[in-house]
Amino acid sequence: MEKKDTKSLNELINSSKRLVRVFYVISIILGIYAGILVFNALGIGPIMLRLLKILLPLFIGLILAWLFKPIVNKLMKKGMKKGIACTLVYVIFIGIICWIFFTLIPLLYNQINDLINQFPTISASVQKWINNVFGRFDGIPGFNVDEMKLNLLARLQEFGTNISSKLPEYILKIGTSLVSGIGTFLIGLVIGFFLLISVDNPIEAMRDFMPAKVHSVIEGILRSINKAARSFISGAIIDSTLVFVVTSLLLWIVGLKAPILFGLFCGITNVIPYAGPYIGGAPAVIVGLSQSPVTGLLTLAMLVIIQSIEGSFLQALIMSKSTKLHPVTIMMGLLVFGHFWGIPGMFISTPVIAAAKEVLVYLDKRYQIFSKNSDKD
Repeated sequence: MEKKDTKSLNELINSSKRLVRVFYVISIILGIYAGILVFNALGIGPIMLRLLKILLPLFIGLILAWLFKPIVNKLMKKGMKKGIACTLVYVIFIGIICWIFFTLIPLLYNQINDLINQFPTISASVQKWINNVFGRFDGIPGFNVDEMKLNLLARLQEFGTNISSKLPEYILKIGTSLVSGIGTFLIGLVIGFFLLISVDNPIEAMRDFMPAKVHSVIEGILRSINKAARSFISGAIIDSTLVFVVTSLLLWIVGLKAPILFGLFCGITNVIPYAGPYIGGAPAVIVGLSQSPVTGLLTLAMLVIIQSIEGSFLQALIMSKSTKLHPVTIMMGLLVFGHFWGIPGMFISTPVIAAAKEVLVYLDKRYQIFSKNSDKD
Protein backbone atom coordinates (compact mmCIF):
# COMPACT_ATOMS: atom_id res chain seq x y z
CA MET A 1 0.00 0.00 0.00
CA GLU A 2 2.89 2.32 0.87
CA LYS A 3 4.60 1.59 -2.45
CA LYS A 4 1.41 2.48 -4.29
CA ASP A 5 1.07 5.75 -2.35
CA THR A 6 4.74 6.59 -3.05
CA LYS A 7 4.28 5.89 -6.75
CA SER A 8 1.16 8.09 -6.85
CA LEU A 9 3.01 10.86 -5.01
CA ASN A 10 5.95 10.68 -7.45
CA GLU A 11 3.57 10.84 -10.42
CA LEU A 12 1.84 13.86 -8.85
CA ILE A 13 5.20 15.60 -8.30
CA ASN A 14 6.29 14.88 -11.88
CA SER A 15 2.97 16.20 -13.19
CA SER A 16 3.41 19.36 -11.12
CA LYS A 17 6.90 19.86 -12.53
CA ARG A 18 5.57 19.44 -16.07
CA LEU A 19 2.84 22.00 -15.39
CA VAL A 20 5.46 24.44 -14.06
CA ARG A 21 7.50 24.00 -17.28
CA VAL A 22 4.40 24.58 -19.40
CA PHE A 23 3.66 27.69 -17.34
CA TYR A 24 7.23 28.90 -17.97
CA VAL A 25 6.71 28.55 -21.72
CA ILE A 26 3.31 30.27 -21.70
CA SER A 27 4.59 33.07 -19.44
CA ILE A 28 7.61 33.76 -21.66
CA ILE A 29 5.65 33.81 -24.94
CA LEU A 30 2.70 35.82 -23.56
CA GLY A 31 5.02 38.28 -21.82
CA ILE A 32 7.02 38.93 -24.98
CA TYR A 33 3.87 39.16 -27.10
CA ALA A 34 2.25 41.61 -24.64
CA GLY A 35 5.41 43.70 -24.54
CA ILE A 36 5.53 43.90 -28.34
CA LEU A 37 1.85 44.94 -28.48
CA VAL A 38 2.39 47.67 -25.86
CA PHE A 39 5.50 48.95 -27.70
CA ASN A 40 3.61 49.11 -30.99
CA ALA A 41 0.55 50.74 -29.41
CA LEU A 42 2.63 53.45 -27.71
CA GLY A 43 4.80 53.99 -30.78
CA ILE A 44 7.95 53.16 -28.82
CA GLY A 45 9.27 50.77 -31.46
CA PRO A 46 10.18 53.40 -34.13
CA ILE A 47 11.73 55.66 -31.46
CA MET A 48 13.87 52.78 -30.17
CA LEU A 49 14.96 51.92 -33.72
CA ARG A 50 16.09 55.52 -34.30
CA LEU A 51 17.89 55.54 -30.96
CA LEU A 52 19.52 52.20 -31.80
CA LYS A 53 20.71 53.59 -35.13
CA ILE A 54 22.30 56.60 -33.40
CA LEU A 55 23.89 54.50 -30.67
CA LEU A 56 24.86 51.62 -32.98
CA PRO A 57 28.66 52.21 -32.67
CA LEU A 58 28.32 52.04 -28.88
CA PHE A 59 26.34 48.78 -29.07
CA ILE A 60 28.90 47.31 -31.46
CA GLY A 61 31.67 48.28 -29.03
CA LEU A 62 29.78 46.76 -26.08
CA ILE A 63 29.18 43.50 -27.97
CA LEU A 64 32.82 43.22 -29.08
CA ALA A 65 34.09 43.91 -25.56
CA TRP A 66 31.59 41.40 -24.16
CA LEU A 67 32.62 38.72 -26.68
CA PHE A 68 36.37 39.18 -26.23
CA LYS A 69 36.42 39.55 -22.43
CA PRO A 70 36.68 35.79 -21.64
CA ILE A 71 39.59 35.42 -24.11
CA VAL A 72 41.42 38.39 -22.55
CA ASN A 73 40.83 36.95 -19.06
CA LYS A 74 42.34 33.60 -20.11
CA LEU A 75 45.41 35.33 -21.57
CA MET A 76 45.81 37.38 -18.38
CA LYS A 77 45.66 34.21 -16.25
CA LYS A 78 48.60 32.90 -18.27
CA GLY A 79 50.62 35.96 -17.21
CA MET A 80 50.01 38.32 -20.10
CA LYS A 81 49.43 42.00 -19.30
CA LYS A 82 45.93 43.33 -19.94
CA GLY A 83 46.93 45.89 -22.59
CA ILE A 84 48.99 43.34 -24.53
CA ALA A 85 46.20 40.74 -24.28
CA CYS A 86 43.58 43.20 -25.58
CA THR A 87 45.85 44.33 -28.41
CA LEU A 88 46.64 40.72 -29.41
CA VAL A 89 42.95 39.76 -29.49
CA TYR A 90 42.12 42.82 -31.58
CA VAL A 91 45.02 42.25 -34.01
CA ILE A 92 43.86 38.66 -34.61
CA PHE A 93 40.22 39.79 -35.00
CA ILE A 94 41.11 42.57 -37.47
CA GLY A 95 43.36 40.14 -39.34
CA ILE A 96 40.47 37.68 -39.75
CA ILE A 97 38.17 40.47 -40.97
CA CYS A 98 40.77 41.66 -43.49
CA TRP A 99 41.27 38.09 -44.73
CA ILE A 100 37.51 37.68 -45.20
CA PHE A 101 37.22 41.06 -46.89
CA PHE A 102 40.08 40.56 -49.34
CA THR A 103 39.51 36.84 -49.98
CA LEU A 104 35.82 35.99 -49.60
CA ILE A 105 34.30 39.29 -50.80
CA PRO A 106 35.94 39.20 -54.27
CA LEU A 107 34.83 35.58 -54.68
CA LEU A 108 31.27 36.48 -53.72
CA TYR A 109 31.33 39.48 -56.06
CA ASN A 110 32.46 37.33 -58.99
CA GLN A 111 29.86 34.67 -58.23
CA ILE A 112 27.06 37.24 -57.93
CA ASN A 113 28.19 38.82 -61.22
CA ASP A 114 28.18 35.39 -62.94
CA LEU A 115 24.75 34.65 -61.51
CA ILE A 116 23.37 37.96 -62.82
CA ASN A 117 24.80 37.21 -66.27
CA GLN A 118 23.08 33.83 -66.14
CA PHE A 119 19.69 35.39 -65.34
CA PRO A 120 18.35 35.24 -68.93
CA THR A 121 19.29 31.54 -69.14
CA ILE A 122 17.80 30.84 -65.73
CA SER A 123 14.60 32.68 -66.68
CA ALA A 124 14.29 30.73 -69.95
CA SER A 125 14.85 27.43 -68.12
CA VAL A 126 12.21 28.28 -65.51
CA GLN A 127 9.72 29.26 -68.23
CA LYS A 128 10.36 26.01 -70.07
CA TRP A 129 9.85 24.05 -66.85
CA ILE A 130 6.56 25.92 -66.14
CA ASN A 131 5.34 25.16 -69.67
CA ASN A 132 6.14 21.47 -69.23
CA VAL A 133 4.41 21.29 -65.83
CA PHE A 134 1.25 23.08 -66.94
CA GLY A 135 1.23 21.10 -70.20
CA ARG A 136 0.46 17.97 -68.19
CA PHE A 137 -2.75 19.51 -66.85
CA ASP A 138 -3.92 20.65 -70.27
CA GLY A 139 -7.32 19.25 -71.26
CA ILE A 140 -8.65 18.83 -67.73
CA PRO A 141 -12.28 20.12 -67.60
CA GLY A 142 -12.80 23.27 -65.51
CA PHE A 143 -9.06 23.87 -65.15
CA ASN A 144 -7.94 26.97 -67.06
CA VAL A 145 -4.29 26.05 -67.60
CA ASP A 146 -3.49 28.83 -70.09
CA GLU A 147 -4.68 31.64 -67.84
CA MET A 148 -2.78 30.36 -64.82
CA LYS A 149 0.34 29.79 -66.91
CA LEU A 150 0.18 33.28 -68.46
CA ASN A 151 -0.30 34.91 -65.06
CA LEU A 152 2.67 33.02 -63.61
CA LEU A 153 4.90 33.78 -66.59
CA ALA A 154 3.86 37.47 -66.51
CA ARG A 155 4.84 37.71 -62.85
CA LEU A 156 8.12 35.94 -63.55
CA GLN A 157 8.89 38.33 -66.41
CA GLU A 158 7.95 41.31 -64.25
CA PHE A 159 10.27 40.03 -61.51
CA GLY A 160 13.13 39.64 -64.00
CA THR A 161 12.49 43.10 -65.49
CA ASN A 162 12.47 44.71 -62.04
CA ILE A 163 15.77 43.08 -61.15
CA SER A 164 17.40 44.18 -64.42
CA SER A 165 16.08 47.76 -64.29
CA LYS A 166 16.63 48.32 -60.58
CA LEU A 167 19.95 46.51 -60.32
CA PRO A 168 22.10 49.71 -60.62
CA GLU A 169 19.95 51.33 -57.93
CA TYR A 170 20.30 48.29 -55.66
CA ILE A 171 24.07 48.20 -56.18
CA LEU A 172 24.33 51.93 -55.34
CA LYS A 173 22.25 51.47 -52.20
CA ILE A 174 24.29 48.44 -51.14
CA GLY A 175 27.53 50.35 -51.79
CA THR A 176 26.34 53.38 -49.79
CA SER A 177 25.14 51.18 -46.93
CA LEU A 178 28.44 49.26 -47.00
CA VAL A 179 30.54 52.43 -46.75
CA SER A 180 28.32 53.77 -43.95
CA GLY A 181 28.39 50.39 -42.21
CA ILE A 182 32.19 50.20 -42.39
CA GLY A 183 32.46 53.66 -40.79
CA THR A 184 30.03 52.70 -38.01
CA PHE A 185 31.85 49.41 -37.42
CA LEU A 186 35.26 51.13 -37.22
CA ILE A 187 33.95 53.56 -34.58
CA GLY A 188 32.43 50.61 -32.70
CA LEU A 189 35.75 48.78 -32.97
CA VAL A 190 37.57 51.69 -31.27
CA ILE A 191 34.90 51.98 -28.55
CA GLY A 192 35.08 48.23 -27.94
CA PHE A 193 38.87 48.35 -27.54
CA PHE A 194 38.72 51.08 -24.89
CA LEU A 195 35.87 49.29 -23.08
CA LEU A 196 37.85 46.05 -23.13
CA ILE A 197 40.85 47.76 -21.53
CA SER A 198 39.00 49.98 -19.05
CA VAL A 199 36.16 47.74 -17.81
CA ASP A 200 37.20 44.76 -15.67
CA ASN A 201 33.75 43.27 -15.14
CA PRO A 202 30.97 44.39 -17.56
CA ILE A 203 28.19 42.89 -15.43
CA GLU A 204 29.31 44.74 -12.31
CA ALA A 205 29.75 47.93 -14.35
CA MET A 206 26.14 47.75 -15.60
CA ARG A 207 24.92 46.77 -12.13
CA ASP A 208 26.47 49.90 -10.60
CA PHE A 209 24.15 52.09 -12.71
CA MET A 210 21.22 50.79 -10.61
CA PRO A 211 20.28 51.60 -7.00
CA ALA A 212 22.37 49.74 -4.39
CA LYS A 213 19.33 47.94 -2.90
CA VAL A 214 18.72 46.01 -6.14
CA HIS A 215 22.36 45.28 -7.00
CA SER A 216 22.15 41.57 -6.16
CA VAL A 217 18.94 41.06 -8.18
CA ILE A 218 20.24 43.02 -11.19
CA GLU A 219 23.55 41.16 -11.11
CA GLY A 220 21.72 37.81 -11.03
CA ILE A 221 19.50 38.81 -13.96
CA LEU A 222 22.48 40.09 -16.00
CA ARG A 223 24.42 36.90 -15.32
CA SER A 224 21.43 34.83 -16.45
CA ILE A 225 21.13 36.84 -19.68
CA ASN A 226 24.91 36.67 -20.18
CA LYS A 227 24.86 32.88 -19.81
CA ALA A 228 21.99 32.39 -22.29
CA ALA A 229 23.32 34.87 -24.86
CA ARG A 230 26.91 33.62 -24.76
CA SER A 231 25.78 29.98 -25.07
CA PHE A 232 23.54 30.77 -28.03
CA ILE A 233 26.11 32.88 -29.88
CA SER A 234 28.93 30.36 -29.45
CA GLY A 235 26.63 27.52 -30.55
CA ALA A 236 25.28 29.49 -33.52
CA ILE A 237 28.76 30.49 -34.74
CA ILE A 238 30.03 26.89 -34.66
CA ASP A 239 26.86 25.48 -36.23
CA SER A 240 26.56 28.11 -38.99
CA THR A 241 30.28 27.98 -39.86
CA LEU A 242 30.17 24.20 -40.29
CA VAL A 243 27.01 24.45 -42.42
CA PHE A 244 28.59 27.21 -44.57
CA VAL A 245 31.82 25.29 -45.22
CA VAL A 246 30.21 21.89 -45.88
CA THR A 247 27.37 23.34 -48.00
CA SER A 248 29.73 25.43 -50.15
CA LEU A 249 32.00 22.45 -50.74
CA LEU A 250 29.18 20.03 -51.68
CA LEU A 251 27.40 22.58 -53.90
CA TRP A 252 30.72 23.21 -55.69
CA ILE A 253 31.10 19.44 -56.22
CA VAL A 254 27.61 19.10 -57.77
CA GLY A 255 28.41 22.00 -60.14
CA LEU A 256 25.97 24.63 -58.85
CA LYS A 257 26.60 28.24 -59.89
CA ALA A 258 27.86 30.51 -57.05
CA PRO A 259 28.34 27.74 -54.43
CA ILE A 260 30.02 30.03 -51.88
CA LEU A 261 27.17 32.56 -52.15
CA PHE A 262 24.51 29.92 -51.55
CA GLY A 263 26.62 28.23 -48.87
CA LEU A 264 26.96 31.54 -47.03
CA PHE A 265 23.22 32.16 -47.32
CA CYS A 266 22.47 28.67 -45.95
CA GLY A 267 24.91 29.24 -43.07
CA ILE A 268 23.34 32.58 -42.13
CA THR A 269 19.72 31.40 -42.35
CA ASN A 270 20.63 28.26 -40.40
CA VAL A 271 20.53 30.44 -37.27
CA ILE A 272 16.73 30.42 -37.65
CA PRO A 273 15.53 27.14 -36.12
CA TYR A 274 13.41 24.79 -38.27
CA ALA A 275 12.47 27.38 -40.94
CA GLY A 276 16.06 28.50 -41.69
CA PRO A 277 17.12 25.50 -43.82
CA TYR A 278 14.08 25.93 -46.11
CA ILE A 279 14.67 29.68 -46.50
CA GLY A 280 18.36 29.14 -47.23
CA GLY A 281 18.02 26.09 -49.48
CA ALA A 282 15.15 27.15 -51.74
CA PRO A 283 17.13 29.65 -53.93
CA ALA A 284 19.95 27.12 -54.43
CA VAL A 285 17.51 24.42 -55.58
CA ILE A 286 15.75 26.84 -57.96
CA VAL A 287 19.05 27.89 -59.58
CA GLY A 288 20.14 24.25 -59.73
CA LEU A 289 16.94 23.23 -61.55
CA SER A 290 17.42 26.12 -63.99
CA GLN A 291 20.89 24.76 -64.84
CA SER A 292 19.64 21.20 -65.36
CA PRO A 293 17.26 18.75 -63.66
CA VAL A 294 20.23 16.63 -62.54
CA THR A 295 22.00 19.61 -60.91
CA GLY A 296 18.75 20.67 -59.23
CA LEU A 297 18.08 17.19 -57.85
CA LEU A 298 21.69 16.77 -56.70
CA THR A 299 21.52 20.19 -54.99
CA LEU A 300 18.29 19.21 -53.25
CA ALA A 301 19.76 15.86 -52.19
CA MET A 302 22.92 17.49 -50.79
CA LEU A 303 20.91 20.08 -48.83
CA VAL A 304 18.62 17.37 -47.42
CA ILE A 305 21.65 15.29 -46.33
CA ILE A 306 23.37 18.32 -44.76
CA GLN A 307 20.25 19.41 -42.89
CA SER A 308 19.49 15.85 -41.76
CA ILE A 309 22.98 15.52 -40.26
CA GLU A 310 22.83 19.05 -38.85
CA GLY A 311 19.37 18.53 -37.36
CA SER A 312 20.16 15.10 -35.91
CA PHE A 313 23.64 15.72 -34.53
CA LEU A 314 24.82 19.34 -34.61
CA GLN A 315 21.55 20.80 -33.31
CA ALA A 316 21.42 18.19 -30.55
CA LEU A 317 25.08 18.62 -29.60
CA ILE A 318 25.39 22.40 -29.99
CA MET A 319 22.16 24.41 -30.26
CA SER A 320 19.82 22.40 -27.99
CA LYS A 321 22.41 22.35 -25.21
CA SER A 322 23.14 26.05 -25.65
CA THR A 323 19.51 27.26 -25.56
CA LYS A 324 17.78 24.51 -23.50
CA LEU A 325 14.46 25.42 -25.10
CA HIS A 326 11.61 23.09 -25.97
CA PRO A 327 10.87 22.89 -29.73
CA VAL A 328 7.29 24.15 -29.12
CA THR A 329 8.69 27.24 -27.37
CA ILE A 330 11.04 27.91 -30.29
CA MET A 331 8.24 27.50 -32.85
CA MET A 332 5.89 29.83 -30.97
CA GLY A 333 8.66 32.40 -30.70
CA LEU A 334 9.33 32.19 -34.43
CA LEU A 335 5.63 32.75 -35.15
CA VAL A 336 5.37 35.78 -32.85
CA PHE A 337 8.64 37.46 -33.88
CA GLY A 338 8.16 36.55 -37.53
CA HIS A 339 4.67 38.08 -37.49
CA PHE A 340 5.93 41.44 -36.24
CA TRP A 341 9.41 41.72 -37.78
CA GLY A 342 9.62 39.09 -40.52
CA ILE A 343 12.90 37.24 -41.11
CA PRO A 344 15.01 39.64 -38.92
CA GLY A 345 12.59 38.90 -36.07
CA MET A 346 13.04 35.17 -36.62
CA PHE A 347 16.81 35.61 -36.26
CA ILE A 348 16.54 37.16 -32.79
CA SER A 349 13.57 35.16 -31.46
CA THR A 350 15.51 32.20 -30.04
CA PRO A 351 18.20 34.16 -28.12
CA VAL A 352 15.60 36.61 -26.75
CA ILE A 353 13.35 33.78 -25.52
CA ALA A 354 16.34 31.87 -24.13
CA ALA A 355 17.43 34.98 -22.19
CA ALA A 356 13.84 35.58 -20.96
CA LYS A 357 13.64 31.98 -19.78
CA GLU A 358 16.94 32.25 -17.87
CA VAL A 359 15.70 35.45 -16.18
CA LEU A 360 12.39 33.78 -15.25
CA VAL A 361 14.19 30.71 -13.86
CA TYR A 362 16.52 32.95 -11.83
CA LEU A 363 13.61 34.96 -10.38
CA ASP A 364 11.78 31.73 -9.57
CA LYS A 365 14.83 30.36 -7.73
CA ARG A 366 15.25 33.60 -5.82
CA TYR A 367 11.63 34.39 -4.96
CA GLN A 368 9.96 30.97 -5.56
CA ILE A 369 7.29 32.51 -7.80
CA PHE A 370 6.18 29.19 -9.22
CA SER A 371 7.90 26.71 -6.92
CA LYS A 372 5.72 27.52 -3.91
CA ASN A 373 2.62 26.22 -5.60
CA SER A 374 4.32 23.07 -6.94
CA ASP A 375 5.92 22.36 -3.51
CA LYS A 376 2.55 22.65 -1.78
CA ASP A 377 1.07 20.18 -4.25
